[in-house]
Amino acid sequence: MNRLLSVLVVTAAVVAHAEDAGGLTWTAPAEWTTQGERPMRAATYKIPAAKGDAEGGELAVFYFGQGQGGAVDANVKRWVGQFQTPDGKPVDKAAKTKTEKLNGMPVTTVDVKGTYAGGGPMMGPSTPKPGFRLLGAIVEGPEGAVFFKLTAPEKTAASAEKPFRKLLESVKKK
Repeated sequence: MNRLLSVLVVTAAVVAHAEDAGGLTWTAPAEWTTQGERPMRAATYKIPAAKGDAEGGELAVFYFGQGQGGAVDANVKRWVGQFQTPDGKPVDKAAKTKTEKLNGMPVTTVDVKGTYAGGGPMMGPSTPKPGFRLLGAIVEGPEGAVFFKLTAPEKTAASAEKPFRKLLESVKKK
């Protein structure tokens, strides 16, 4: 009984920790599964595959500390640079970015699709993945930027678009 209680307390602590970073809290959609700890990540969520997609998606949440992680524009440019057209050309002209305020904080969003080439050995797939989409957001919180990066096959990303937006609208200062 004590062991079960200990497991439940640890599990609850992991879930609670997974939904806050950088002085911010948020609520992830119930259908997204919280994944275990990973290097450099505040949280990771598995997104179920949409009908017709062979695999699901992932939302990685990063927080590097106040003044860390690079400028917003540099991160947007890097994320867009992780995608190419089917013939290997940059997708930067087709990428959609937007800056707005949510709950009093600056938020920059990016939406890009194409062949996902990833961002290095710890940041993306080992082989390019055609037909992928990235929905990203950088929330400038009280203790620094928190980065939300959703990558998935296009249908899965499309089905996750509204829940992702709801998650962003739930982000609040602690």
